[in-house]
Amino acid sequence: MKTAKLFMLDRGGGLKVVESKTLPSRLFDVFNYAALSLIGLITVLPFVHVVASSFATTAEIARKGFVLFPTEWSFSAYDYIFSTDSFLRGMLNSVGVTAAGTLFSMAVTCLMAYGLSRKDLDGGRQIMFLVVFTLLFHGFLIPTFLVVRELHLIDSYGSLILPVTVNALNLIILRSFFRTIPEGLEESAKMDGCSDFGTLLRIVLPLSLPALATVSLFYAVSYWNSYINAVLYLNDSHKWPIQVILRQIVIVSEGLTVDNAAVDSSPPPAQSIKMAAIFIATVPVLVVYPYLQKYFTKGALLGSVKG
Repeated sequence: MKTAKLFMLDRGGGLKVVESKTLPSRLFDVFNYAALSLIGLITVLPFVHVVASSFATTAEIARKGFVLFPTEWSFSAYDYIFSTDSFLRGMLNSVGVTAAGTLFSMAVTCLMAYGLSRKDLDGGRQIMFLVVFTLLFHGFLIPTFLVVRELHLIDSYGSLILPVTVNALNLIILRSFFRTIPEGLEESAKMDGCSDFGTLLRIVLPLSLPALATVSLFYAVSYWNSYINAVLYLNDSHKWPIQVILRQIVIVSEGLTVDNAAVDSSPPPAQSIKMAAIFIATVPVLVVYPYLQKYFTKGALLGSVKG
């Protein structure tokens, strides 16, 4: 936008340029802020509805339908969810799978991305072609299930980690980021006696914190939201992650709906239990995201644009 330049004297007697926005520029800023505020409000409203409905009573949900602020607060949905014996076990299972899966996936992805980022790697282009090929075509459900069964991973936590250890898109992001690191740093490390693995640990990874934080968040969210693999490969209900447990709680709660007239003696409404389950499953990601936000945008842009 065009700006008007004004010249003013500073304390030292010199001239300094002060830019003053013109009227069209100011109007554009007002319109821009208003549009972004409206978009932000539209984005936040569904989440506010989820949280409010989880605390609303049966009568209020039946009367309003769309709740943004409950007039009477009720914790019955959370009491019902937390009272189940399987809830805590499912949370521990999900935390364990998410932590172990993220660490293992990051280790394998970093090693593979660093190797493919080397321009002198024999067969590097062919391997990258196979990686990109999996973004367009993959085995889908039946071949993956047959592989998991032949590896004797059925009913084990490994079935939730090994089939999805490396994500092709995450690999490409890390590979592109590693290529932005000056080659002179790696050559200097090798002149000082560092091996390739030592160069990766001491030079490349410390300089790649934005990309590592971004990819780690992608992997962690993927493992935390794991549902289909758990349903397909885990027969023992004691090994189910929290997503499957919450789904079972919602299914059971749908059979508990009673007449809205008997509010005092009725169990939690199915709608409140659904919303409470969504909120509980979302909270861990909401807690972790602010700590990684400063790395998130920088890592995603540098890893995807430069290469």
